[in-house]
Amino acid sequence: MAQDPVVAERTVVRKTYKLYVGGKFPRSESGRTYPVTGSDGTLLAQAALASRKDARDAVVAARSAFPGWSSATAYNRGQVLYRVAEMLEGRTAQFAELVAQAEGCSDAEARAQVAATVDRWVWYAGWTDKLAQVVGAANPVAGPFFNLSVPEPTGVVAVLAPQRSSLLGLTSVVAPVVATGCTCVVVTSLERPLPAVALGEVLATSDLPGGVVNLLTGSAAELGPWLAAHRDVDALDLTGAAALTAPTWGDLEAAAADTLTRVRRPDDLPDGAEPDWTAVPALARMTGVMETKTVWHPKGR
Repeated sequence: MAQDPVVAERTVVRKTYKLYVGGKFPRSESGRTYPVTGSDGTLLAQAALASRKDARDAVVAARSAFPGWSSATAYNRGQVLYRVAEMLEGRTAQFAELVAQAEGCSDAEARAQVAATVDRWVWYAGWTDKLAQVVGAANPVAGPFFNLSVPEPTGVVAVLAPQRSSLLGLTSVVAPVVATGCTCVVVTSLERPLPAVALGEVLATSDLPGGVVNLLTGSAAELGPWLAAHRDVDALDLTGAAALTAPTWGDLEAAAADTLTRVRRPDDLPDGAEPDWTAVPALARMTGVMETKTVWHPKGR
């Protein structure tokens, strides 16, 4: 039977992906989008090009979610992160296809990256209820007092995600933030945003409260300065922005200094290089977005 010529010649309608802010999927308020192509130049989809207003909305959502998320028990946060890992593993084929398209790797390599991503979420899930015992302390003091140091989440963290490692690198900078009880606003890879968008779909259908993670597709060079200077952002993670050339890291640090925002700089790597995301992460990924509270308490007789 001959194929219907209308069907054979129809134009493929590419999906236009939205942002992930406050547990919902809004369009950019600017109405802007940009084409997303695969490693071979094939048009894959359109993605929302986030604006300054979108970044402000994401910070508001992250700040609103912070009290509830930071006050949740460490055990509960670990269970939520483990649930994210479960759902990711159940969608291995989808994420492997997205990673292969974005990074131009083989299916086997893409599946290995998805597996490593699942393991990374499980790794941080396991640390949620152990971190306080490892980095906290009972300090010896001269006097009839208990002196205890306890790590606490610092607040809202703005994250400039890796530009090359679209899934494992993204998870490596997001998971430690939420594991500690912080909330975050993430600017995804500009050229490889689709794995991040799919991760947003996983987060939205997991037990993670809306607003804990907010994903903005768009330009880190455009959004970075606004987030760095935002007075309701408590920490800025530039680790994944090794490919960012303008504004420079120094420019972002200067903007953050005006509000005493904590800054985590990229590792000491050649220009344009990114960390080895497959390496076991250091605890500094978590302690870098935490503050230490020291409590004095009198001893009873």
